[in-house]
Amino acid sequence: MTNPVVVGVDGSPSSMDAVEVAAREAGLRGAELRLVHAFGWPSIHLPPGGTPWNPAAAGVREMVDGTLAKAEERAREAVPELAVTREVAVGEPLMVLEIESHTASLLVVGSRGLGGFGGLLLGSTGVHLAAHGRCPVLVVRGRPDPEGPVLLASDGSPAGEAAVGLAFAEASLHGADLLALRVWNTWSDGADEPAHPLDVVVDAGRLQALEEQALEESLRPWRERHPEVAVERRVVRSRVRPALIEASGEARLVVAGARGRGGFTGLLLGSVSQALLHHARCPVVVARGAGT
Repeated sequence: MTNPVVVGVDGSPSSMDAVEVAAREAGLRGAELRLVHAFGWPSIHLPPGGTPWNPAAAGVREMVDGTLAKAEERAREAVPELAVTREVAVGEPLMVLEIESHTASLLVVGSRGLGGFGGLLLGSTGVHLAAHGRCPVLVVRGRPDPEGPVLLASDGSPAGEAAVGLAFAEASLHGADLLALRVWNTWSDGADEPAHPLDVVVDAGRLQALEEQALEESLRPWRERHPEVAVERRVVRSRVRPALIEASGEARLVVAGARGRGGFTGLLLGSVSQALLHHARCPVVVARGAGT
């Protein structure tokens, strides 16, 4: 059986949007949808002899049950015949969802949670899980009900191989085209780019041809496995992060690897993936590869 699709639920509008997206993903996979709510003990210091905090007495259980009931209703509106289960855990949401990722086929979270500050474009939960989760992590963000192709952020790195496979799988599931975008410049695709990476004198024609060849080679085995997916290849010379963010405006979903070419070993999440998680105009999936 397909492992469940897990979605973090906290009652916020963002998490409810994530429930709907997760329900559709579960329906496409023929998988169960698992609604998970986690709450930690309050960080207050009770006075000596004070009454211990009691979740049941505080009405927490009733509140959580109501939240999950609304989430299940939202899920069944999207996919009526979906198998849905609920899980309530006492613990830090980050750790609870990270544990859930070990047995999930996909982990889905919203881009903002309860208690988030308006200036934060992405809650800490999404960033942490994209870096530490053990399955692909989908962060629901950007414009509502996006249409268009699945956008693959291709960089040719070993870690990016998982992203290629996942992008083809998602395009096949959604009956969508795949746009494989490879962005290059004269700087390393590491964490930082110089102020003007396009101004270095190089043989641009030769580098463009090499990048096109590398992209085709990375796609070839997956095109053979998924002949039903129409693929558009696009190789552009530009700044990596702005080009991908702009392209996300025409996509229904962006798929990126957890780490990219030139990344430092100690970084669990690459700068390009982080930029997409913060600024993409559609949902983003971060794929986990071997060793990431």
